[in-house]
Amino acid sequence: MEIKKIGVLGAGQMGAGIAQIAASKGYLVVLRDIKQEYLDASLAKMKAGLDKRVAAGKETAEAVDATMANISTTVDLSGVKDCDMVIEAVPEILDLKQSTFKELGEICRPDAILCTNTSSMSVTKITKECKNPGRCAGMHFFFPVTAMKLVEIIKGEATTDATVDAVKAVSEGIGKVPVLCKTDTPGFIVNRCLFAFMLEAVRCYEDGVADIRDIDTAIKLGLNHPLGPFEMMDMSGLDTFPHVCETLESLPVTDWSTPASLTKLVAEGRFGKKNGKGWHDYT
Repeated sequence: MEIKKIGVLGAGQMGAGIAQIAASKGYLVVLRDIKQEYLDASLAKMKAGLDKRVAAGKETAEAVDATMANISTTVDLSGVKDCDMVIEAVPEILDLKQSTFKELGEICRPDAILCTNTSSMSVTKITKECKNPGRCAGMHFFFPVTAMKLVEIIKGEATTDATVDAVKAVSEGIGKVPVLCKTDTPGFIVNRCLFAFMLEAVRCYEDGVADIRDIDTAIKLGLNHPLGPFEMMDMSGLDTFPHVCETLESLPVTDWSTPASLTKLVAEGRFGKKNGKGWHDYT
């Protein structure tokens, strides 16, 4: 099935960004929220941002008009029933997401692809009461959606390969680079790695190793990161941090011993770029 029409649930920062980038690539988008005033405010903010790009010579007025024309709005969930794909971007509340997918399973066509933009919750748990969960997957965008290139595709326990292929095709169709998280692990790929890094930065601060500014500076200049860990946490919103930490609590505590896979590489003489082979092959 060729995906031409995409429903986006939630007109907040993430939902609006997803709607905008999809509409800019020629997809028809139905943006849904619980109040029309939220939708109107979202569209006005979107248009204002696009107009700034026109003023800066980064976009044409014609392209902006085409993008906005591709977006319609609805306050009823049934407004997305004819969509080929629906992407849920509602608040990170498990009960809300579960009830949303249960209802989507009743409303949408049996062949419609249903995705959640959750950043760390179990795709399997979110979609467990949805009809035909094989057509459900995680489709995790990153903020700001219009600038960040990555999309994590997450396979739930029931997600089919055909669903993954469809989500990958749409990701590429809207100009993103998809990566596949093959298991429904807490935090998926990025947040599982990122939060281990950020939590260690917090522990360095709490242990008196260095102050916040110096830790941020050390990471930016020592690792060539655009933001320090504390700057990154502030940008993402500190109120979201505890929710992700709770999701990740089921993972084992960081083990500082050398991983078996790395020990094997060293034993095989794979030292990295210095001799042409490490995790990657540079020959």
